[in-house]
Amino acid sequence: MIRKIKYILALLPVLLALNSHAQNSQVLYYMNLPQRHLLNPALTPTNAVYIGLPVLSGINLNVNNNFFNFSDVFINGVTPDSLVTFLHPNYDPEKFLAKIKDINSLEPEIQVQLFSLGFRAGKDLYIYLDVNERVDANIALPGDIFRLALKGNEQFVGSTIDLSSLRGDFIYYREVGLGFSKNFTSKLRLGIKPKMLFGMAAASIDNNSLGITVNSDYTHTLNADLMVNFSAPVNVYVSGQNSFDSIKFDDSRFNDSKNIIDYLLKSKNRGFGVDIGAEYSFSDKLKVSAAVTDLGFIKWQRDLSNLKAKSTFTFSGVNLLDVYNGTMTFDSLGKELLDSLKNSFYLTNEATPFTTTLPIGVTLGGSFNLSRSFSVGLLSYTKFIGKQYREALTLSANVNFGNAFSTTLAYTAMNNRYDNLGFGIAFRPGWTQFYFLADRIPVTWNKIITDKGTIPVPASWNTVQLRLGMNLAFGNKIKKKKDKPMVVIQ
Repeated sequence: MIRKIKYILALLPVLLALNSHAQNSQVLYYMNLPQRHLLNPALTPTNAVYIGLPVLSGINLNVNNNFFNFSDVFINGVTPDSLVTFLHPNYDPEKFLAKIKDINSLEPEIQVQLFSLGFRAGKDLYIYLDVNERVDANIALPGDIFRLALKGNEQFVGSTIDLSSLRGDFIYYREVGLGFSKNFTSKLRLGIKPKMLFGMAAASIDNNSLGITVNSDYTHTLNADLMVNFSAPVNVYVSGQNSFDSIKFDDSRFNDSKNIIDYLLKSKNRGFGVDIGAEYSFSDKLKVSAAVTDLGFIKWQRDLSNLKAKSTFTFSGVNLLDVYNGTMTFDSLGKELLDSLKNSFYLTNEATPFTTTLPIGVTLGGSFNLSRSFSVGLLSYTKFIGKQYREALTLSANVNFGNAFSTTLAYTAMNNRYDNLGFGIAFRPGWTQFYFLADRIPVTWNKIITDKGTIPVPASWNTVQLRLGMNLAFGNKIKKKKDKPMVVIQ
């Protein structure tokens, strides 16, 4: 069982990234790529025209958490070249709990660019159209959940654990944006991109209050005012007095191509968003910029299910220490916990629409050109998710030879880590422009030894950010210095 857990934890960041969507890439910001307007709609490439084809034009993966690294999950085993998980009996749980915060966040994301088009119109107006498929998930777990599971019930007997900070959202949607970027003065350029949002599926926790009281007999009493909302092609099954039993995907909705197309194109879940940005040039060398992105919401009205937690419910205590001492298997523990949670929810009689908001990004940047093709940049990105926020600060060195070749080397401080390196490269042979970017490159690596070989894992890694794709690019407008007329003295 421990071996299975080990493999699952090793693949967890990858699996999360493949079910998610990405928002920001510090490496991308100062590269001469059309995709950088996704971070600030005022920024434009030097291409006269670019076209992004479905999937090929851009795939962006991102997963963040603020409380553990690979080195906290996998530790040195019996031999120096082996690793064990934090669930191993020989591991001290206190070492893992030392990393736990009051609120622990996990934020996987993915974005796939279905189509993009940009072109220069007139002297200084740039217009672009984007169609993106996006998935965004964010989970906030109170630290006491981990302490209760790993240290047992005894320290909490007679007290109530406040879990009102528990949060969870998963949204899958399509965005269609039409953006404009234009010079309003010789120094100031403004950009805006309104976006229509079409929701495909969502799950959201509306947590008004939640607490667990540990009783003297080690049972737990759940006190909750909590709703879990779904907008998805699923069937919710109940038992007894409308109590929640299970939820299953309704695959009958997708038994032919017509039903699949209807589901993907005829969404009743509508929303609106907007990106706003600006760039100001103090001189030919010094520029500053700012942007607010993903300011928007989606109202979910299709395929609704609402599960509400009962006001009070008592269930047997759940303790991972039983797994450590061998009195219970991990499978049995998981089933017991799942059964307890199922009994605390019931399906509401009426389907109630709900609204989700997008995580808002705020970007501030500055760049200084040391030469015509080489610059240094400083970039701050803050992401707001509910009452929480994430901050990243990046210093970069950037080389841009028109759009024939562009590269960036960056250093980022974020997520309580100060060893994040980033690298990006783009090149254009003919009409095709290829690019690859990685924002959080792990520097040190460990390995898991298995019967079939070894699995490399980063030693200290809590963030993944990858972006790759290609564009069809035409034209490359570069301002050239005019030669001074030769003066002839007779």
